[in-house]
Amino acid sequence: MTSRDKILATIQANQPERLALPEQFTFETTYPDLVTQFAEVLAFVGGKVVTVADYDAITTYLRDVYADVVNIGTTLPELAGVADVDLTTITDPHDLAGLNLAIIGGQLGVAENAAIWVDERQIPSALRALPMITQYLAIVIRQADLVTNMHEAYRRIEVAATGFGTFISGPSKTADIEQSLVIGAHGARGLTVFILND
Repeated sequence: MTSRDKILATIQANQPERLALPEQFTFETTYPDLVTQFAEVLAFVGGKVVTVADYDAITTYLRDVYADVVNIGTTLPELAGVADVDLTTITDPHDLAGLNLAIIGGQLGVAENAAIWVDERQIPSALRALPMITQYLAIVIRQADLVTNMHEAYRRIEVAATGFGTFISGPSKTADIEQSLVIGAHGARGLTVFILND
């Protein structure tokens, strides 16, 4: 018997008892303030939170911060006034190539990792590339739609309800090139999340 065979035989003879997996694994998380937790994590991954009272406040912010920006598109009718690209006419994702700012809605936000769930109710199938191809991305969510962790998020979303869904957290980034953080490596160079106070 070789040393390898002895080691494997010893491992085989000393296996722990098998335990049944729990039917549903979950845990609860609590934070004193979901908005603060979400904002801190989003800032850590390169994004920014702006709390607002209504869509008028978002419009004012966008017109101030992106005053010189053209090629702005939105999927939100409430913010159509700031857009100069009509996304309802887009059927080919290649037509999004020149988009500088995209504004979309988010279904819910997760405080533990600042991830925002979007699916085909927020991004029609012809626009799936929208959050990844735009230079800058803005997402609007409601404060009431913030949850503590991913377990709670998955209890609320219906993964099979639409043909597409994804979590977005922060702008695109990578740090594997010469150990340097590069923002906007594979997608949006900036993310602003507007949280509507309820």
